[in-house]
Amino acid sequence: MLAVTQCAEEKSNDINANFSDMRLHSYIIEHDMGFAPNPFHGLCTLATCKPKIRKYTAKGEYILGTGSKKRGQQGRVAYVMKVGKIITFDEYWLDIRFSRKKARMNGSLSQCYGDNIYHTDSTGKWIQEDSFHSREFGVLNEENLKRDTGSTQNVLIADWFVYWGAEGPKVPPDFAHFVHKTQGHHTIRVQSEIEAFIDWINSVGDVGLSGDPLEWRYLKDGGI
Repeated sequence: MLAVTQCAEEKSNDINANFSDMRLHSYIIEHDMGFAPNPFHGLCTLATCKPKIRKYTAKGEYILGTGSKKRGQQGRVAYVMKVGKIITFDEYWLDIRFSRKKARMNGSLSQCYGDNIYHTDSTGKWIQEDSFHSREFGVLNEENLKRDTGSTQNVLIADWFVYWGAEGPKVPPDFAHFVHKTQGHHTIRVQSEIEAFIDWINSVGDVGLSGDPLEWRYLKDGGI
């Protein structure tokens, strides 16, 4: 099993103070494994990492993930999702509609990186299933547990999303300010700009899953 990759520390940087009914939250995906986000089985979900985005994003808002400089993907769109539903970890775990999102470490790559991994027992104690965020052989990773569950129980779910992974287009110059440059995230609040950006997304890609996660190409070549 691969060594567990820790999520980046969170910090927020709103770039526009004007309030609108629609917001778009942008961040860099340092490790695009198909885990956070998880774009498989007809839904894009964000159930781990990015606790501030998961805590403060509202239904109907957008999330943009762009590629990392380390992989030569800076400024390229990895995915965009429109949050259609927000549920808790226990609701996610117990709902049969999301059972295919549960991690199966002896399965396919998409199963190995399942993000439906947290739930509580009858006493309210957290259970972290054997997964990308546990240690080898399913041993609890307390750091990831705390980061993923400590400040929010929100799981973000989207049935409208565009996921390119490694094959995403470069963000045009008109939307260069949408691309975050450091750790954490920033928020776009100008509704007309967001609408124009989504129009551009719709013009260059089909809704749904269009490519493999970037890091899979390194896994297939023998490791990261």
